[in-house]
Amino acid sequence: MPATPAETIAERVRPLVEAPARAAILADVDGTLAPIVDRADMARVPRETARLLGDLARRYGAVACISGRPAAEARRLVGVGGIVYAGTHGAEVLEPGSTKATFIPALEAFRAEVAEFAASHHGSDLKALRVSLEDKGPIVAFHWRGASDEDVARARLEEVAQAAEDAGLAVHWGRKVLEIRPPVPISKGRAVREIVERAQARTALFAGDDVTDLDAFDALDALESEGLLDVAVRVGVRTDDGPPAIVERADLVVGGPDGVVAVLEALVPPRTAV
Repeated sequence: MPATPAETIAERVRPLVEAPARAAILADVDGTLAPIVDRADMARVPRETARLLGDLARRYGAVACISGRPAAEARRLVGVGGIVYAGTHGAEVLEPGSTKATFIPALEAFRAEVAEFAASHHGSDLKALRVSLEDKGPIVAFHWRGASDEDVARARLEEVAQAAEDAGLAVHWGRKVLEIRPPVPISKGRAVREIVERAQARTALFAGDDVTDLDAFDALDALESEGLLDVAVRVGVRTDDGPPAIVERADLVVGGPDGVVAVLEALVPPRTAV
C-alpha cells in the first residue's frame, strides 16, 4: 500500500484540528517517533519531532506516548515533559510533572518471579550471541536485533518462551524482541482507552508500527463502536519487517518516523505551522 498523500492526511485529521480540546493524539515511540536502531539505548526522538509534540500538548486535550519501554525511559527518549507516558505496553503511567510511574498492582506482584526467570535463562549461549536483556520492571525483554546470528538467537529464544509458558508466565513477541510478562492482561489498547476516556475526547489518533500497536487500533475500533469516539484515525507506519496488518488496517499509511512528522505537522494550526 502506498503512502497516503499530504492532502488526504490533512482531510482525515481535520476533525481533530477543528476541535482540539476534545481530541487525543497518541503514538508509539520506537519505529514511530524514533528511528529503529540496533541498540535500544541509542534510540532518540529527533528534536523537531519533540518540538511538535510540545506544541500539540499545549493545544490538544491529550497527547501521550504509549511505549513498550518503561515510562521514564520513554520520557527520556522523547524529551517532552508536558505529556503523558504509558510505558511497558500500558502497564504503567507517568503523568506530566511526576517523577515516578505508577504500575498496575497485579503486575508488581510478579516482578521478582519474572526477574528470576529472565536471569536464569539469559545464559552464556545467549550472551555469546549478543542477545541483550532489558529490565522493564515487572516485564523483561530479550532483544536479538543485531545478534551475531539472528536466526540462531530466535530459535534459542523460542525455547525460552516455551519455558516461560511452562512456568505459568506470559510471553509476547515483537520485532526481534521476546518479552516475558506476568500472566496479567496488559496492552497498549488498555492505555488508549484509559487516556481517551479520562480526557473525554471525542476524536483520537494513534500512530504505530508494530504488533503491539494493533491492540491500540482495536481499542479505537471499540471506542467508535461504543459511541465514545466520533472519529478515530489509525496511522500505520510501514516498515520492511513490520506486521502487514499495521498497514492493512490503517486509515493513513506513512513511511517511517519522517512520515509521522508529516501527520503531526498536519495537526498544527496554520498560524503556527513551520
